[in-house]
Amino acid sequence: MKNKYKMIVDKYVDLIRSGELTAGTRLPTHRDLAASKRISLATATRVYAELETMGLVSGEIGRGTFVREISLPPGHGIDQHDVAAGIIDLNFNYPSLPGQGELFREALRQISGSGDIESHLRCQPHAGRLSDRQIIAGHLSRGDFEPKADNVIIVNGAQHGLTVTVMGLLRPGDVVAVDALTYSGFKVLGALYHLELIPIPVKNNGPDLEALRQICRLRHVRAIYVMPTLHNPLGWVLSHEQRKEIVNIARSNDLLIIEDAAYHYLVKTQPPAVAFFAPERTIYVTGFSKNVATGLRIGVIICPEVYRPALERAVRATTWNTPSLIVSLVCNWIQDGTVSRFETLKRRDARERQRILKETLGHKTCLSHPDSYFAWFPLPEDMRADNVVKVLMENNISVSTAEPFCISQNVPQAIRLALGSVSYENLHKALQKVRNLI
Repeated sequence: MKNKYKMIVDKYVDLIRSGELTAGTRLPTHRDLAASKRISLATATRVYAELETMGLVSGEIGRGTFVREISLPPGHGIDQHDVAAGIIDLNFNYPSLPGQGELFREALRQISGSGDIESHLRCQPHAGRLSDRQIIAGHLSRGDFEPKADNVIIVNGAQHGLTVTVMGLLRPGDVVAVDALTYSGFKVLGALYHLELIPIPVKNNGPDLEALRQICRLRHVRAIYVMPTLHNPLGWVLSHEQRKEIVNIARSNDLLIIEDAAYHYLVKTQPPAVAFFAPERTIYVTGFSKNVATGLRIGVIICPEVYRPALERAVRATTWNTPSLIVSLVCNWIQDGTVSRFETLKRRDARERQRILKETLGHKTCLSHPDSYFAWFPLPEDMRADNVVKVLMENNISVSTAEPFCISQNVPQAIRLALGSVSYENLHKALQKVRNLI
């Protein structure tokens, strides 16, 4: 016979899946549920936790527990699903430029006709070949930030770089401070490796650094994950002073800094990398997926020498090495100026998409940066994000709620718009529908 807890959970499951309890319905408070069902407060909390784990409800601090929109695919906004024909995808950014395919074809011809082609059939050093690391280090140098080849590890994309960092330098149960709204890929990674992600409250221009100090006083924090240039999803670029303050906090509390610079290339003029201020404790992660092409899974870690052996072991355990053929292609494009041209064109492209965004949405409040490929759209108080996403999906537009990016229990009612994967015409069309709905 089922216990009472299980019977209550099953009843709610039936009510939600049958549609009797519709998306957006506010459920009783924990205390009211406990009183009405004659169960303890702890059991009521357990009921809602179970329903949340099943993806049927979401709890919001200060507002209550609400029924979620269950018609959306599981993992919507995090997992990469096949996009049906006719869908305008504002979920993920895959920025590409006209003519890249032909350039790729010609680059492969050049590689096949020059050098020792058979070398690409052999295993490579875990960190990548020295000559390739020298070229990449030179490309990533800017101002006084001049990484050396000995500090470079070539990986299979920036996401792999984050994975290698977590595998090599952190342990299950480690506490990592992250922005309350952060890159969804790191959130997934933290769950997979059983890290405890502690949310840092965010302001309009960056993380609340005084709150970070308080977190470090109360908890034994092992690392901090930051996106100082074009934060995803909020779009901020941290100032020189904010970056130095992060370093001061990290040094005072002996924190490892994981710096995600996936979108740094879009901002022409920016303060130095956090890794410049704290090279002894910063793992700088970037890649060539956004600035060149998402299918070329080439990423880069710049790390202190002391961490290199552990990171190389993690590369060996996951992929052994990065395919040298693709690394050579990217390095050739660095040397002949193709990568720099791509970056210049994509900066222009991002600014044009931001112009379309501002022109179409008009006075609507939107958090973004004029150089970014995404925007954060807080919703009016009477709107729920999962309902908005459902209606947009019915209109062949795919966007994400705040949930994939949210570390805290208080999930804001907002949507993220990825602007880089569709034509200007389709972007304008989709944003018009967003404006009309909201």
